[in-house]
Amino acid sequence: MDLRQLRCLIAVADTLHFGRAAQKMDMLPASFGRQIKLLEDSLGSRLLVRTTRHVSLTEAGRSFVEGARDIVARADRLEAAFRAEEQDRRAVLRIGAIDSAAAGMLPQLLPHLRRAHPEIEVEIFEQKTIRLLPRLLSGRLDIALVRPPESRDPRLRFRTLFHETAVVAVPEGHRLAKHDAVTVGDMADEPLIVPDRRSRPHSHDLTMKLFLEAGYSARVVQIAEEKQTIVSLVGTGVGLAIVPKWASRLAVDGVAFVPLTLPSDTVRDKLSLSAVWLRDTRHPARSAFLDVLEAQLVELAETA
Repeated sequence: MDLRQLRCLIAVADTLHFGRAAQKMDMLPASFGRQIKLLEDSLGSRLLVRTTRHVSLTEAGRSFVEGARDIVARADRLEAAFRAEEQDRRAVLRIGAIDSAAAGMLPQLLPHLRRAHPEIEVEIFEQKTIRLLPRLLSGRLDIALVRPPESRDPRLRFRTLFHETAVVAVPEGHRLAKHDAVTVGDMADEPLIVPDRRSRPHSHDLTMKLFLEAGYSARVVQIAEEKQTIVSLVGTGVGLAIVPKWASRLAVDGVAFVPLTLPSDTVRDKLSLSAVWLRDTRHPARSAFLDVLEAQLVELAETA
């Protein structure tokens, strides 16, 4: 008798249906049935009565399942307590971050965290939003800094931080490079480099919607994925690109970054950045990080 067998029995007791119980346990029906049989064989007693249309607990099964629930619940509490203690002892914080946060925000924030909490060890995993959210749900990350998706998983808690300013990356010799600011109209006939929408929907849509709202059609000549690649292509004269302000920190020769002026009634000159973590989970190091972030938020927003 083991915990997996007890969990299978509880699933049957809750659903009174082998197929649904197997699905709940993420098992094939045949494998699920074997677990129940092994449990009955080890006890020397039938726990279930099963026909083609009906599943029910025997009297022995009804008595046994209550004890099984208690054992499984205690085992789950023991595991959760152990993990919490281990987490407190290690004080490791695994942060996922999109490129904006990894290059623009975390270098400013982490020195404050180290001064306030030198005991916290930080591990950073840089990826796109669509790759970070599954890692949060699986427990491989403790917190992530992302572009909030249109559809949000209810298991995740989002905290909007600030909106990043968009600028235009142009070749240094370009006619717009010496402007104090440019408008979408100034770029109306210019070739554009935009991110791949499948991996960077926010950045892609920013460019397309800005042109659409201004009454122009974006003249896209190149799709690229990484900001470093996009800015490098600008430097070779392939085209212009609308990028977050932090990208101006990339050391790419031959590229100028010019502020983008937009009508006052638009908010699409901004790119939203959010912190996100798994709901109903306790993590002292994450809480400490959020406290430091909250204290530095105004300063971070001013430089975004």
